[in-house]
Amino acid sequence: MAEARATYNPEHDRVNAPRKQRHKDRPSGKGERKPPQARAQEPAPAEAARRELPPRKQGKLPAERLPVILEVEPNEDYALLDSGDGRKLERYGPYRIVRPEGQAIWRPALPDREWENVDAIFTGDTDEEGMGRWRFPKAPLGETWPMQHDRIDYLGRFTSFRHVGVFPEQASHWRHMEEMIQSANRPVRVLNLFGYTGLASLVAARAGAEVTHIDASKKAVGWARENQDMARLSGKPIRWIVEDAMKFAEREARRGNGYEIVLLDPPAFGRGPKGEVWQLFEHLPMLVETCRTILSDRPLALVLTAYSIRSSFFSIHGLVRDIFAGMGGTVESGELVIREASAGRALSTSLFSRWVAK
Repeated sequence: MAEARATYNPEHDRVNAPRKQRHKDRPSGKGERKPPQARAQEPAPAEAARRELPPRKQGKLPAERLPVILEVEPNEDYALLDSGDGRKLERYGPYRIVRPEGQAIWRPALPDREWENVDAIFTGDTDEEGMGRWRFPKAPLGETWPMQHDRIDYLGRFTSFRHVGVFPEQASHWRHMEEMIQSANRPVRVLNLFGYTGLASLVAARAGAEVTHIDASKKAVGWARENQDMARLSGKPIRWIVEDAMKFAEREARRGNGYEIVLLDPPAFGRGPKGEVWQLFEHLPMLVETCRTILSDRPLALVLTAYSIRSSFFSIHGLVRDIFAGMGGTVESGELVIREASAGRALSTSLFSRWVAK
């Protein structure tokens, strides 16, 4: 079957001005009522997280390059066929799929008949888990189907939260990471935090790295193991671990373990396997601090991707550059975008900031 690879084109790693995003913060939920004195003495979650942070790093700030726009273009494996009216029409291998997309505020370029000629539509109109939130206009499809990324076989998957088991825009980072591993000419250890279904881990392992894959979801790690078997990479050194990302990073720091590359793809909100709560804006600074401490003596990169709509790449750029003061290298920040096949518009999917040693 046709591949479903989102390839990174270095000709499109270029400087551009991204759109500004402004969103109001959501009000915090109400907790248990406490006496006024008790409430005043108890720090807010964000204050508690900041209280643990070490002093601001001294030393020269890394060089900077921004804004950087990393594009994924249509190819035989994956294509953003069209978008608009809050939806996107994509092709994953042989399947045409329609999903919600809040960034697509323009009108679709293709006629209605193209949007109707699809294999799967995410409706989200029921509370049912799994495939119950998808509609299949042509013929019923199974929960999974075979896919490929750059000759790596894996399983596409219809999930109840509209994802399909891969984020194609991440191909830009995967290609960059693969090149760093192959050109290092020495052993490379990769830590993939919030690793989801493991495509980044498989790319790194195929390139020759020793990989540690962390995700708080036992189900996601199970899917990642299935993808390793599907890709015929079972002999590659990958540790699959169900764990809270922050706890694992802190434990590695205490043990003195180090990695040449650290990948972070945190959600805006999440829960660990033991009920740990993750809030992006409260906990990200400490996590990045900890990840700096577990980089080896000869590090290559730290790559941070954020899908939060309440931020801009300037925010995470400033955070990463501050924390990597005295480390040399360069901090590159911007947006990951997917180039549309129909009208050539660029659909912004996420923000990123990465520190690279060279």
